[in-house]
Amino acid sequence: MLTIRQYGDPVLKQPTKEVEEIDGRVAKLVGDMVETMYEAPGVGLAANQVGVQRRLFVYDIGDGPHVIINPRITEASGEWSFEEGCLSVPGLSWTIVRPSHVHLVGLDLDGNELSIDAEEYQARVFQHEVDHLDGTLLIERLDEDQRREARKILRARALAG
Repeated sequence: MLTIRQYGDPVLKQPTKEVEEIDGRVAKLVGDMVETMYEAPGVGLAANQVGVQRRLFVYDIGDGPHVIINPRITEASGEWSFEEGCLSVPGLSWTIVRPSHVHLVGLDLDGNELSIDAEEYQARVFQHEVDHLDGTLLIERLDEDQRREARKILRARALAG
């Protein structure tokens, strides 16, 4: 089990670096991340959420675990509102508007190119995890009033914890 970094950890605000070589260390990281994601429990986990500044994430939206290495969203369209939470901001969630359709490209664990058209829930998971890899947290997707309230709750938690 890896430790999931929480809101306030500076590693969550830093953009990640591309994975240059897919080797045994990357495979072990992916396995550990999948185990950590299930234990949390969550549906997605970006490498920087466990303190690793590499551009990859794991996810499972009900059809088994997957990994995307060096993901990029190349197209986005539509609009979909959905309540979204984050393992790095546990216990809180907000309705967030995101594109309903995305096209994501990247690599699998064998180095094969992936090209995925995703919609609604899968598209949201992809966008959420790519945001993490870009150093953007869910809280930055909130409107100003929501963000202020979220920070107030998180500060109170930090002081109590």
